[in-house]
Amino acid sequence: MTPAEKDVVTVAVWNVEHNGHDRNGTDERRHRAYDVLAGHRPDLVFRQELTHAHLDGSRALYEEANRLGLWPFMAPGTPESPNPTGVLLSTELFRVDALYTHSTGGWHPICNPLVRLKDPDGRPSGTALSLASVHLCCYDPETRAREAKRLVTLGAPGRTALFGGDMNSYPHRTHEESVPLPDWSDPALSDAAHFEHRTVEREGQRVADTVPDQILAGGRQVFIEAGHYAATRLGQPSALEPTANLWRKDQGRRSRIDRLYFSPALAPALLSLEVVADDDVAEVSDHALLIARFDRTAMHRALTPALDI
Repeated sequence: MTPAEKDVVTVAVWNVEHNGHDRNGTDERRHRAYDVLAGHRPDLVFRQELTHAHLDGSRALYEEANRLGLWPFMAPGTPESPNPTGVLLSTELFRVDALYTHSTGGWHPICNPLVRLKDPDGRPSGTALSLASVHLCCYDPETRAREAKRLVTLGAPGRTALFGGDMNSYPHRTHEESVPLPDWSDPALSDAAHFEHRTVEREGQRVADTVPDQILAGGRQVFIEAGHYAATRLGQPSALEPTANLWRKDQGRRSRIDRLYFSPALAPALLSLEVVADDDVAEVSDHALLIARFDRTAMHRALTPALDI
């Protein structure tokens, strides 16, 4: 690895549909997913739908971790959903201080390791960084809002966070998005359940649910949404490309429901946000892969504030 590569922290966010398990019992997609991720050499991965990864001594979880050269953490599944969230990270870059799991009554508990970023000399940052893999509720807007409120606690005063996942809802700055919100009157959007799951009532009308993004990155902006920041501040409009649904034809146009968020202190460190939806990704999952890159030195500096003299 070159010195320049050592000074970049590469972050991946990916919902691998049912962890690559097909109904015919094969897991070929899962192994292709490992290859796709490994090709991007991530230092940190926020994974959703680690379906059945806890079975047989969490064999599939460690299989993925070994393929990527990372250390894994996974929240538990629930009686309603065997699709937990997980975080895989480089122990060369991060020192792990603690591991938390947050349950908000939704389907997927939040996997939340607390870490310190090491500088190139191995010195851990002065303050901790809260990492989280998120998969908001697919069917209930009220639960999604509650889950978003829970995530806000990771950005309370004195805390710094970086988290990503499948938000199952839409960006709230609709006028700045390159992809319009779903057109619920479109005959092609024939999935009636999808309409019920993804809309809220506002002023007597059913509209796309943008509430979680408003909670997280609106108002006083507890967090910054990486795609919006990369597009509007870094001149990377492709960061606003859609992330789902790569397979379904009955849910209307593709939308940007997979997102990455971070505390404002980390903004100077973001270098890029890429939405990867090529053929290799689409063969594996119905969700695009997000790849974000951060300047390691700037990130470490943000997590190691200078002492007041």
